[in-house]
Amino acid sequence: MTDDVAVLGAGMHPWGKWGRGFVEYGAVAARAALADAGLDWRDVGSIVGADTVRGGYPGYVAGATFAKALGWQGARVTSVYAACASGAQAVSTARAQILAGLADVVLVVGADAAPKGFFRPADGDRPDDPDWLRFRVLGATNPMYFGLFARRRMAEHGDTTEDFAQVKVKNAAMGSLNPYARYRSRVTAEEVAASAVVADPLRLLDICATSDGGAALVLSSMEFARRNSSPEPVRIRAVSTVTPRFPHTVLDLPDIATDSAAVVEPAAEPFRASIARSAYEEAGIGPEDLSLAEVYDLSTALELQWYEDLGLCGGGGGAKLLREGATGPGGRIPVNASGGLASFGEAVPAQAIAQVCELTWQLRGTAGDRQIPGARVGISTNQGLFGHGSAVVAVR
Repeated sequence: MTDDVAVLGAGMHPWGKWGRGFVEYGAVAARAALADAGLDWRDVGSIVGADTVRGGYPGYVAGATFAKALGWQGARVTSVYAACASGAQAVSTARAQILAGLADVVLVVGADAAPKGFFRPADGDRPDDPDWLRFRVLGATNPMYFGLFARRRMAEHGDTTEDFAQVKVKNAAMGSLNPYARYRSRVTAEEVAASAVVADPLRLLDICATSDGGAALVLSSMEFARRNSSPEPVRIRAVSTVTPRFPHTVLDLPDIATDSAAVVEPAAEPFRASIARSAYEEAGIGPEDLSLAEVYDLSTALELQWYEDLGLCGGGGGAKLLREGATGPGGRIPVNASGGLASFGEAVPAQAIAQVCELTWQLRGTAGDRQIPGARVGISTNQGLFGHGSAVVAVR
């Protein structure tokens, strides 16, 4: 049995602030993915929904909610939640069902209608919730964490605010070519520098917004793909959903303390790097094999960190890689050809699925003006709160 599963269809609802419910966005994306696959909703044996969560409570049961919106037809249903890694968890669940023989065709859907502005602490008291604690006890909002992270990179590696601005310039240029992106205007480094300071040294254009949007994938067994005239589909070869290792000595959002390393030596690699390594090992590839990467650019400084965690360069080499043009269009390893979260904003349950949509279109050669010539192998990666790893390797 092959460990690959086929990506037969990819679909999205454009990101933005549309004022509608998340179910509508997810249903639009699902129908687009089914149409792309040339399949009917009744052909689907299982649906996996990435949960939409409000106030720390997963009250929106996404799998069954989307099944109802599409029309009850008896499919197996699963709902998953892993914060920003929810989409990758949904892909992993779908892949496992296919490889286990539980379903030939699985629909994966995630969608959100995000609140206005930056994410804020939820109401009520939840002292067991580390996310609530860092908001309420420390006042450490997401932008504050992003700013501290940027300052650390500046102190340790010599990154500059000009480097951060160039990440936004690069991603905005790619996003301007993406019909699903929320922000489709190019920006200059001067415009980034002129935008309002949010959490020094980061400015408004250094930090991603919150957005509405949806994304969906139709996955199948390789046997089903071949029987249905798809002999050379894009294939998912690996999904990494690893957790950190003890002791976890790097302060990471939303944790407000780290494990002591007084007795046990820290792991040889940080958590984010372990996410990528696990995906590479499962897929039997290395960073040198990649044609492109989609990474989780909550802020411009965090994108530079992902370069290093993916092994695209050594520690502290992210800014240099950017300055050389290696991660831009025409570079050695383009990163965020979709435009990234800089161009989309966060629609939490959908964003890891949207990353795989972009990999699919790039590997098919159907990404239009943002197409990376000859793309054959891609990785998507992000990180969910509370220690949820998230990376997907797709090949053609």
